[in-house]
Amino acid sequence: MAGMGSDVLDILEVEKGRNSPQLITKEQLLSDKKKPKIVKETVKKPQGMNREVWGLLWNDDRDKPPLIPSDTSQGYQQMKAKLGRRRVRPWKWMPFANPSRTDGAIFYHWRRIADEGKEYPFSRFNKKVEIPTFTEAEYQQHLNEEGWTKAETDQLFELCRRHDLRFLVIHDRYDHARFPKRSIEDLKERYYGVCNLLAQGRSTAGYETKVFDAEHERRRKEQLLKLYNRTQEQIEEEQMLVEELRKIEQRKKEREKKTQDLQKLISAADTSMDARRTERKSFGKKRTQFTALDKTPGALEGSGIRFAEFKAAGVTLRSQRMKLPANVGTKRTKAIESLLEELNIDTQPMPTDDICQHFNDLRSDMVLLYELKIALNTCEFELQTQRHRYEQLAPGMSIEVPVPTPTSAPIFDEPCGSESSDSPRRARRISEIIDVQDTPGERKRKASLNQSNILKKLKGK
Repeated sequence: MAGMGSDVLDILEVEKGRNSPQLITKEQLLSDKKKPKIVKETVKKPQGMNREVWGLLWNDDRDKPPLIPSDTSQGYQQMKAKLGRRRVRPWKWMPFANPSRTDGAIFYHWRRIADEGKEYPFSRFNKKVEIPTFTEAEYQQHLNEEGWTKAETDQLFELCRRHDLRFLVIHDRYDHARFPKRSIEDLKERYYGVCNLLAQGRSTAGYETKVFDAEHERRRKEQLLKLYNRTQEQIEEEQMLVEELRKIEQRKKEREKKTQDLQKLISAADTSMDARRTERKSFGKKRTQFTALDKTPGALEGSGIRFAEFKAAGVTLRSQRMKLPANVGTKRTKAIESLLEELNIDTQPMPTDDICQHFNDLRSDMVLLYELKIALNTCEFELQTQRHRYEQLAPGMSIEVPVPTPTSAPIFDEPCGSESSDSPRRARRISEIIDVQDTPGERKRKASLNQSNILKKLKGK
């Protein structure tokens, strides 16, 4: 095999040298040994280095980063100088003076000959505040004030003119040895007061009166100083008070909302009772009155039950009018069923037109009674909470709250099957039949209130 390879190389006139590739023999082709893979050396990214930075420093070709920045935007083209054909403008070393300086200093710089004699261009950035001046007669006529002399006022205006109304610097440079000690607010008040008096005496047109409240500025700085000097305990106390205020406002909003809901329930109950009285008076026109009651805006809003109305064309079952809506809820449904069972009323009566209307009105009143009882329990609990809170704040004193006695609530007799052998026959009110279950929040509040009552009794012993 090796000889045949040599013959092929001789035919192709390929010279044999040290760098010539080695020929593959028969034994190498038939052997089971695999050719070893060349493992490239890899360098791990140092921990903590970003991937983008490591990609710039080390890539697959292992090119070293350039030490000198290079610009390859021009390619291999040779840079050419861009020279204009106009004559070069001559420059000259010449003196100049700054008009904003008052000492007449002369400086030198390079400048074009064409600009010789022009004003220094940067002098326009020198802005000065116009400080008014006054004469002796004007001071005696308009500016004379108790506690201030003309010499002290002249020094104040000179410092304002020199330091451009920087009152912190003016207060620092003020001659407190010759004149009384003044605060920054006193200096500002005197300066703006003199400016306003001069403008009024000279009748300056278009002058805007400068208003400065020195007392307000003093109080503001005092408040800032107190705010800055607060201790950590005072900061925590303020945060606690802010949180308590937020809770009080939240409870106030909840109380107002409950009051509005209760007012809606009472209004709905009054409206329903008026409707029942009107119905008894004119029983012959009951259908017209019920239609007018349904069209009354807000008649049963937020209370009762709104049953579905089938006004579409087609055949419908009249019993569908007695179906409770989905928004009634499980608790209200159970309360209605228990009350109907207590009153021995069938839950699915014969669906005639009159029975459907009266049965729906009855269940709507039941739901209204259920909501009124919930509101009554909530008000009684809040009243009891406020009474206990008052007793805690004022020991030894109590408030007697009169309990209203219901007079117009309908009374129903107990069924015969519910009587015991040794108990007399007792009349029950309709509000006692409905059982209002407390919510988890109300149960927790009642438990905490009972616990506080027990602790108060133990302390009294």
